[in-house]
Amino acid sequence: MDVRNCSRCGKIYAYDGFKICLHCRREDEKDFKTIKEYIDGNPGANISEVSEETGVDTKKIIEFLREGRLEIKDEHNLLLSCERCGASIKTGRFCEKCTAEMQKEFRQSIGGGMDPKSIKNGRAREKIRITDRRRER
Repeated sequence: MDVRNCSRCGKIYAYDGFKICLHCRREDEKDFKTIKEYIDGNPGANISEVSEETGVDTKKIIEFLREGRLEIKDEHNLLLSCERCGASIKTGRFCEKCTAEMQKEFRQSIGGGMDPKSIKNGRAREKIRITDRRRER
């Protein structure tokens, strides 16, 4: 069992893939629900209004935006920008163009620059040959 300290409150917890403990995650969920309810009732509110009315820190609201859990209504905002090219985005960390480019680069790097369809077929053929060799012995 992997035991770590919560990066937010410092308490010891059994690591389960998250940087924060279960108690802090529950607080985040409560804050998220509060923000979501306020935004549903006030769709035109900006980040400072949401922070003042809900009592949730603006940093946490921006964190929810970066995670993709919230989205900015205005397309041309100064709050969020793509971490790769700097374009204005509504939610997440990367714009759609950079996301598509990175996915393409990842697919190519995994397959050594080959088409993903040919990789699957090549692996399947290789497995068949290996089993055939074992049978021949």
